[in-house]
Amino acid sequence: MSSTSDSSSVSVSVSELKDRHVAACDTVNSLKQKLKQKRLQLLDTDVACYVKSQDPTPPVVSFGVTDLVCCRTLQGHSGKVYSLDWTPEKNRIVSASQDGRLIVWNALTRQKIHVIKIPCAWVTTCAFSPSGQTVACGGLDNVCSIFNLNSPTDKDGNLPISKMLSGHKGYISCCQYVPDEDAHLITSSGDQTCILWDITTGLKASVFGGEFQSGHTADVLSVSVNGSNSKMFVSGSCDSTARLWDSRVASRAVRTFHGHEGDVNTVKFFPDGNRFGTGSDDGTCQLFDIRTGHQIQKYYQQHVDNEIPPVTSIAFSISGRLMFAAYSNGDCYVWDTLLAKVILNLGACQDSHEGRISCLGLSADGSALCTGGWDTNLKIWAFGGDRTVL
Repeated sequence: MSSTSDSSSVSVSVSELKDRHVAACDTVNSLKQKLKQKRLQLLDTDVACYVKSQDPTPPVVSFGVTDLVCCRTLQGHSGKVYSLDWTPEKNRIVSASQDGRLIVWNALTRQKIHVIKIPCAWVTTCAFSPSGQTVACGGLDNVCSIFNLNSPTDKDGNLPISKMLSGHKGYISCCQYVPDEDAHLITSSGDQTCILWDITTGLKASVFGGEFQSGHTADVLSVSVNGSNSKMFVSGSCDSTARLWDSRVASRAVRTFHGHEGDVNTVKFFPDGNRFGTGSDDGTCQLFDIRTGHQIQKYYQQHVDNEIPPVTSIAFSISGRLMFAAYSNGDCYVWDTLLAKVILNLGACQDSHEGRISCLGLSADGSALCTGGWDTNLKIWAFGGDRTVL
């Protein structure tokens, strides 16, 4: 009798817990909607509206067909290009491709300096170290591999891996070295976490997210380290949010940024370090202020046939006046960040990519833009004529 009674009470208890869980979820969703409405009420203006209200209003940056031109095409990959990065001294680029190779290029001569065979053909990200002596890459093998470009090649002519950073439980989506040092690197992953690595030891220094409640709730797709304060970085995720982290306090995110209605594919700090940009599957780019936590500008332009192509990659000019945004349909918009207007579409230029532009990056001095696409090519765009670097 007592056994039956105990079983009945446990059953009721489980049922009650389910009801409470449903009620709690409803409450959380209701609070989320209220917070969203409150944020919208607080957004009484944006950057473009404020600038337009000033007297005199700054003129829109104007670009002609010769102001930003494709001056070189880098051919050598046999698969889709997924990622690229410049060295600080501006002349070299590393690219990662579905063909299972990293290529280090001389951006001025088109010469392939290194062709590196990597362990996992499905590589999704690559990065140059601040010194330019090492490159990192990661992909579906859940490992971030480090290559020292000064190491001797093996008997087959391949550059050996100098360090393997193992610890993620999902694919590596993005990696970036901490500015001004080769010893630390941050990775983001499909396991919903970011990790700060000590490359010297090959060990985790800190893990961001995961079991912590303030972490992402879906795959983390991108990270960007603050160039003005290397202890701070931002991450973008499939949970439609971006989160700001302090590497000294891994237990919780400093802020969570809402506003997108799709995966946040790319994040990039603004040059002053007080803002960052995002690009999403919802077809928009957004600019957030890390001090207030507010979205201060949305960048959206109607595309041909009313399609809404996802944003794949973004970068800012040296001053921040321009934002370069690549889209999955092959468009590459140059935005005036102050007035939220498209001033040029590189994707419509004669020498542009065929199909999806998957990645882009600006040289350290801001004089050239490199784009990579699924057409297996990289293209270098340079400011021409009397155009000065913005």
